[in-house]
Amino acid sequence: MSGAALNTPRSADGQNGGSVRIQGGGKIYPVRNGSVTALKDVNVSVAGGEFISILGPSGCGKSTLLRCVAGLDQLTTGSVTLGGKPIDGPPLDMGFVFQRDVLLDWLNVIDNVLLPCQIKKLSIAAWEPKARALLGFIGLKGFELRRPWELSGGMRQRVAICRALLLNPSLLLMDEPFGALDAMTRDELNLELQDIWLANAATVLFVTHSISEAIFLADRVLVMSRSPGRIVEIIDVVLPRPRPLSVREAPEFIQYVSHIRRLFEGFGILRGTHARE
Repeated sequence: MSGAALNTPRSADGQNGGSVRIQGGGKIYPVRNGSVTALKDVNVSVAGGEFISILGPSGCGKSTLLRCVAGLDQLTTGSVTLGGKPIDGPPLDMGFVFQRDVLLDWLNVIDNVLLPCQIKKLSIAAWEPKARALLGFIGLKGFELRRPWELSGGMRQRVAICRALLLNPSLLLMDEPFGALDAMTRDELNLELQDIWLANAATVLFVTHSISEAIFLADRVLVMSRSPGRIVEIIDVVLPRPRPLSVREAPEFIQYVSHIRRLFEGFGILRGTHARE
């Protein structure tokens, strides 16, 4: 199936709606006898349709940043906007993929993908062809009536991605979605995610601990410091698309990996990052 079958065209306004801007972003959590600063002075602008990887050591605030963009948490200082409008709750035009797939085991695959329609009281019949097209595109044709517990971890994450993409979100947030998968499955999903993104042109913010994964997928990589999290460098990834897995052997790709590793070494935190090649 071609990617064109998945792409519901958006107007120019809808495409611009995927732009994200964070200005002076800070997040402080109150704790007993004090507070913890999770984010400090985060500033970044993301264009509509851009794929951004967010890379940094454990506990640096990557997931906190994503939750604030998702409207699931609020910044303590600064602002975050989607399409120029302040985010004060989960945007309607957003999909979210977590590290755990959070599928409902009492629903079959197709009904899990169609769950956003039930929640938003949209026509199941109108959206079912899109759900089936997504499942076919990502290699799950014939599994529509299976239950989640009958699927492998990689297959479950494929279902979760289809569900997040069903309603053509202009913004897709992904919080280490492949972190628990084996290396081969992870590679397959990196390729499939790239194909789906190229077909749908949503804005993607993708949190990962893997240097290679971050570079392979992204237009730009945001490198964050140890807590309090701040963006220490934004790296433009100038590699042609679509990218085959073999691009990881290219000298340019290896240079990106080496540069980011040197950044972590300079922070004195490389061994603590779990930043896998």
